[in-house]
Amino acid sequence: MGIKNLYPDEDVDSTYEIDYQSFYEQGYRGILFDVDNTHVEDDEPATISAIELFNRLREMGFRTCIISNNIEERVRPLATALETEYVHKAGKPSSKGFKKGIEKMGTTPETTLFVGDQIFTDIWGANKAGVHSILVKQIAKHEEIQIVLKRYLERLVLHRYRKWKKNGIGSGKEEKEN
Repeated sequence: MGIKNLYPDEDVDSTYEIDYQSFYEQGYRGILFDVDNTHVEDDEPATISAIELFNRLREMGFRTCIISNNIEERVRPLATALETEYVHKAGKPSSKGFKKGIEKMGTTPETTLFVGDQIFTDIWGANKAGVHSILVKQIAKHEEIQIVLKRYLERLVLHRYRKWKKNGIGSGKEEKEN
């Protein structure tokens, strides 16, 4: 695994700041989302903002699916509130859960986006699945110790990613694979 396989195609501050209409116009039709710390804080219910976003995405014509490593008892109530498909115990960063989500939406890797907050599970898995990856900043600042440790390593990867991006190389999939 080269470090560039950990680089997102894009990074933004929040799930709620992404220009989804632009992606729809580019031909994307499905969006896979991580949930905890991407849409809501860990173990919190769906928020009004998340529900409104999913409603807006459906109105645009997107299919959506939550993909989470969490258990079904956590993921199902969120998916129900957001009226979306879901994959629980996805095994990220394995591409298997991503492929299952793509199948549920009836899209292809080329017409699917992924939005998540962690590099070593979310972004790496999306990249392995051939899906356009968007990294967002985590919502909660208080996390379990194993996540805190991963965040430290993520900062190192993000530093290299931003340096790579700043040097004008960009972050397209073709360049990452070289």
